[in-house]
Amino acid sequence: MNVVVVGAGAMGRGIAQLLAVAGHPVWLADANPTVAVEALDAVTRMIDLLAGKGRLAENPVRVKDRLATVAAEPARMAAVGPDLVIEAVVEDLAVKRGLFAALEEQLPAHIVLATNTSSLSITSIAAGLQHPGRVVGLHFFNPVPLMRLVEVVPGERTEPAVVERMERLVRGCGHTPVRVRDTPGFLVNHVGRAYSTEALRIVDEGVAAPVDVDRVCREAAGFRMGPFELLDLTGLDVSQPVMETVYHGFYEDPRLRPSPTARRRLAAGRLGRKSGGGFYSYDVDGRPVISGEEPAPRYDGTPVWVDDRYPDVGAVLRELLASHGVAVDDGFAPSARAVTLVTPYGSDVTTTALDAGLPPDRCLGVDPLGGFAGRLTLATNPATSPTARHHAHAALASTGQPVTVVGDGAGFLAQRIVACVINLGCEIAQLGLAAPTEVDTAVTLALGYPRGPLAWGDEIGPATVLEVLQGLQAAYGDPRYRPSPWLSRRARLGLSLRHVEAR
Repeated sequence: MNVVVVGAGAMGRGIAQLLAVAGHPVWLADANPTVAVEALDAVTRMIDLLAGKGRLAENPVRVKDRLATVAAEPARMAAVGPDLVIEAVVEDLAVKRGLFAALEEQLPAHIVLATNTSSLSITSIAAGLQHPGRVVGLHFFNPVPLMRLVEVVPGERTEPAVVERMERLVRGCGHTPVRVRDTPGFLVNHVGRAYSTEALRIVDEGVAAPVDVDRVCREAAGFRMGPFELLDLTGLDVSQPVMETVYHGFYEDPRLRPSPTARRRLAAGRLGRKSGGGFYSYDVDGRPVISGEEPAPRYDGTPVWVDDRYPDVGAVLRELLASHGVAVDDGFAPSARAVTLVTPYGSDVTTTALDAGLPPDRCLGVDPLGGFAGRLTLATNPATSPTARHHAHAALASTGQPVTVVGDGAGFLAQRIVACVINLGCEIAQLGLAAPTEVDTAVTLALGYPRGPLAWGDEIGPATVLEVLQGLQAAYGDPRYRPSPWLSRRARLGLSLRHVEAR
């Protein structure tokens, strides 16, 4: 397939390299001819580098012979005889529509026009063309050769044969196509909103600092990067507009609500690594400057009583503590000296203590998500005494696991972030924006989450995820936490979140 790639920036270069290595002749075009030449040189150097590392299946000379530049004039681009034109130009609707309108005058109706847009409507880009059926979204991720996912996005009038043809092209390049409906953020930028926006909300509430949220997300929930590390890496100049675009694109759905903190930091120029500081400060080598954790106090034998609201969870925590020499109080109620630990799903320590008639000044919470493996999260409540906090921290630290102490908030940290990720994935499935299996595939390939949201929900248990969300909604009275019907129905029926009903 002969391909013209218009726009020779980072995305255009990556797309050109991927296609050429897969055996397709590629022409690079750019409004600035110098940029096109520089891009061609960069791609050929990368091909030589891959060959030198033994990562190229054929002679690099043959691959480089499939690459060339062409003037970014519609007639000149048409003259090379493309079967496909992929635009990777600036994210501006008028620019993209103008480019495709000019190309349509020069190219036969069967030539596919693909856009690499990450945020603009495919239907809007195709509007006004005589043959809108030829326009399709082909959203690659950066760096293109390494990011194995490609969102294939049909507009309202895209011909099915065009979508199928693009899916075959992507597979032939060794990447994975995921078919997604033409909605704001498509799939990946949509489902990714839960991670960052919920983390920002936790910090806005004063429950925990960004560094604590990141540690818990990495070491307790298993994310590759914490949400604030990720925001700093991407840059708020990129992330905040995407958050706002998706939020407004879905008519202010509370699940997608951004944070005023991120907007304020963007206005202040605190973008992240690229500006020398964001949620973290960075040294001259670009490494984050992170303060050490609070030293764990030494356990002195103070007894610990664990609530049995969740018997299985309570038994695991009691066994963990006892196996490391902690004196576990086995009474029906906590003794006068015992520190009291509760392990709620979706609730806060205050509510759990009062509902159970436990002494609030001696009551703290431990997040049970993940079976107390990895980093432990210990939550105080407004009435917790400094002495009780000290003893609880010491008891948990005696297990040898790191402990993060946070303020009172429903769902701790990991629970509420993971539940929001799962819930948004379920809502995407409910709206039919992508098939359940493709939601999971997209998230693991493009976002690097430890599991896809639906598979993750099945692992935790749909009923438990539903309980967390219902607890969050009750605590905050915010429709942000309303459970997706996809989740609530399957949880009540005992079905997998990946189950698709027969119709």
